[in-house]
Amino acid sequence: MSDKLNGKVVLVTGGGRDIGAACALESAAAGAKVVLTYMSSATGAEAVCSEIEAAGGEALALKADLTKAADVDAVIAAVSDRFGALDVVMHVSGGLVARKTMAEMDVSFWQEVMDLNVTSLFMVCKAALPIMRDGGAIVTFASQAGRDGGGPGAAAYAASKGAVMTFTRGLAKELGPRIRVNAICPGMIDTGFHDTFTKPEVREKVAGGSALKREGVSAEVGKLAVYLASDDASYVTGANVDVNGGTYFS
Repeated sequence: MSDKLNGKVVLVTGGGRDIGAACALESAAAGAKVVLTYMSSATGAEAVCSEIEAAGGEALALKADLTKAADVDAVIAAVSDRFGALDVVMHVSGGLVARKTMAEMDVSFWQEVMDLNVTSLFMVCKAALPIMRDGGAIVTFASQAGRDGGGPGAAAYAASKGAVMTFTRGLAKELGPRIRVNAICPGMIDTGFHDTFTKPEVREKVAGGSALKREGVSAEVGKLAVYLASDDASYVTGANVDVNGGTYFS
């Protein structure tokens, strides 16, 4: 337990599993009241809330499709109704959708990936800002793919995460000094994402080629998110912070 986020209200989008769940749990352990959203991970979201409440914390889980403005507005309204204000947004929601080459992609697929990873972030930030208190923080989630172009069939995903990185920089300029904005760029983290989209032999090769010779775990990303959201990072804004075990140096 720590007091890095003591008394703060934190919204974690995509908080029902993996990195999002870790962000919610680490935020609660740091003293925050947590609101998390989920889309298909209801069981995971309920488990995260139960764990937080069992430890004496306060948590609320909301189902929402964050590519829809009405759902985004409903989430922010619920946060306002329950807590009155918001201090931190950790926007973890996003995904690859599928690995497709240029020949396999069409405009609808491209737009789906962009909506999931970039438009959702824009809408959440726009809706959240009016209820965010001074001294707050936004933590966005990009990817190593936003730096190196991603693996096979991930051009759309990589482009969307590159957009997240640039949006983060622009928003940091616009919102400072009132609110800090930083991005996290995870590499090979042991999550359902890689269970679904990355072959075991590729994961082993990438992990073996890293300086730390292993995959990361979600809690290691969650702890970084809490740091960036806390006053410990009071002079950090507009940064895109790598957490990849030395797979890629930026």
